[in-house]
Amino acid sequence: MSSFNPEQLANPGVRQLRPYQAGKPITELERELGIKNIVKLASNENPLGISQKVKAALAEELNDLARYPDANGFYLKEKIAKKQGVEMNQITLGNGSNDVLELIARTFVNDSHEVIFSQHAFVVYPIVTQAIGATAVAVPAKQYGHDLDAMLAAISDKTRLIFIANPNNPTGTFLSAEALHDFLKQVPDNVLVVLDEAYTEFVPVAERSPSFAWVTEFPNLLVCRTFAKAYGLAGLRAGYTVSDARIADLLNRVRQPFNMNSLSLRAAEVALDDDEYLQQSVAINQAGMQQLVNFCEQRGLSYIPSYGNFLTIEVGDDAEQLYQELLQQGVIVRPVTGYQLPRHLRVSIGLPAENQAFIDAMVKLGR
Repeated sequence: MSSFNPEQLANPGVRQLRPYQAGKPITELERELGIKNIVKLASNENPLGISQKVKAALAEELNDLARYPDANGFYLKEKIAKKQGVEMNQITLGNGSNDVLELIARTFVNDSHEVIFSQHAFVVYPIVTQAIGATAVAVPAKQYGHDLDAMLAAISDKTRLIFIANPNNPTGTFLSAEALHDFLKQVPDNVLVVLDEAYTEFVPVAERSPSFAWVTEFPNLLVCRTFAKAYGLAGLRAGYTVSDARIADLLNRVRQPFNMNSLSLRAAEVALDDDEYLQQSVAINQAGMQQLVNFCEQRGLSYIPSYGNFLTIEVGDDAEQLYQELLQQGVIVRPVTGYQLPRHLRVSIGLPAENQAFIDAMVKLGR
């Protein structure tokens, strides 16, 4: 028998790594239970689907799929730069913002460094940290969100990177512009701060941070955005980061060529200009959020106030069992035990009828 053992060949950080667990797909539940008309409220997807303008642009793009995409994404970068008031040489494109987060870590962090993030923060942060062999420093949360003072206190001479999600997934907690700016002023120049703003479009405009402008003031700041949520392009994988041009140059040396395909490049470019669709997305989210909050308050269920497109609800010690029972009712939500929230379920905001399907299933199950 061969003595070949690939696990012994893997990098140490990979051997004990647990892969990211995505929300259960509708097709998987259909296969398992043989039921139809399933409602998926598990992955913070946009319930409106892609916009009509994006659909039209994608149809035009199909004829050129035999050719490689623009490796530098010139037109998308040009559009982002104009829309966000930054320079094209500050932009790094990614196959979703997850790709950019992992790219940043691989470019700047090694096994001698520490990476700081918050308890209950996006699971990709500890995954990429472990994969590259760095030391993870998970700072205990404060009211389910980031404790910026404790994160500052956790900085050591080994710290290379800090991840901050604002709003945070899966808790929906939010840091004010004043608190973030004060934090950035205290972070040493040799420590990079990644501000992950995947859900920023759902935050009221008056409360958003001028994060892109801060990149000039704080050259160690990188701001990440995605087209997966408010722009409805989760299936096409499109994201980017804005940083100091010198950082972007380094990231683009490591970035894989053609990491965004022709369809995602074109869709993201068109989506950025589709203000009507974006407004509809925000409006349907606000209404759906209120629908779920009203249900929780009527039923006496505690929840974490959210600035995202989801609501994390405390349902009790049997959260995992309730998740399974909801599946039997054709409703997919997200258990968050892996985020150290074993008593909670995260529910994405859907269309009114989809939100009602969740509510009806909860009532039927005696919740």
